Amino acid sequence: MKKKLKGIWIAVIAVLGLVLTFGSAGAYSSNAFNLTSVGSKGNINLSYVTWDTEIASTNVIAEVLRQAGYTVETTPLDNAIMWSSVASAEADAMVGAWLPNTHAPQYEQYGDQMEDLGPNLEGAITGLTVPTYMEDVNSIEDLSDQANQTITGIEPGAGVVAAAENAVDTYSNLSDWTVQTSSSGAMTTELGTSIANEEEIVITGWSPHWMFQEYDLKYLEDTEGVFGDGETINTMVRLGLQDDMPEAYQILDNFFWEVADMESVMAEINDGADPQTAAQAWIEENQETVDQWLAVEE
Repeated sequence: MKKKLKGIWIAVIAVLGLVLTFGSAGAYSSNAFNLTSVGSKGNINLSYVTWDTEIASTNVIAEVLRQAGYTVETTPLDNAIMWSSVASAEADAMVGAWLPNTHAPQYEQYGDQMEDLGPNLEGAITGLTVPTYMEDVNSIEDLSDQANQTITGIEPGAGVVAAAENAVDTYSNLSDWTVQTSSSGAMTTELGTSIANEEEIVITGWSPHWMFQEYDLKYLEDTEGVFGDGETINTMVRLGLQDDMPEAYQILDNFFWEVADMESVMAEINDGADPQTAAQAWIEENQETVDQWLAVEE
């Protein structure tokens, strides 16, 4: 009996210690390895692919959700894993679904396992891109032996890379061309080096992107429609988020901005600003827009 009572008192003392340390049993709640801070409305995990566009948009909406009182974690992932993380509810949302073309395979695989809240940005474009000083090249059909017959791409498996590979198969003048994959960062570095030396280069381009502000670039006409028409960037959330966190769900549903907005955040980050700092600066300058996202119906 004494041993039993001793065990009970040890347990009581342990609980009292936690209460004294954290204030109350309800002040912190465990979520995997994360703790919800005092006063937080809950934890939200946003997954994203480390493209410049998604670094900008994810950091902005993360800061807005923090402003609304949520504890937000952002998780960089490979593109396919970003999709599967939302489908499996390991992540609550992502704001980087390029549709209907770039992420068509991922949407077909995972689309029915999540909820599509629609576009957060319209007017996105993808296509083969060259510097404007390549004056004799204005369409994909104009390509012959330029740039060592190489298209400089980004990560393997990216939709724009798959479209470029499809272009090589579709256009007879590209039969001897290859698509060189790397990463978005490596691609823009190679682009900058080529432009500094005024050398020929053909890349897998997309906009919004800061490179169109930094350099004089042009998309090549795609007469075969390999890259499709313009795209939207959509917000996808896990099933059940509306029931679990209706306010956060509505903020994510309200999230919509313009190409110029995204490009301004990307430009700040490219100039050396920390992504979170760049997002906070944009929010301060555009609080009226943000207030519209935060307007939640009771």
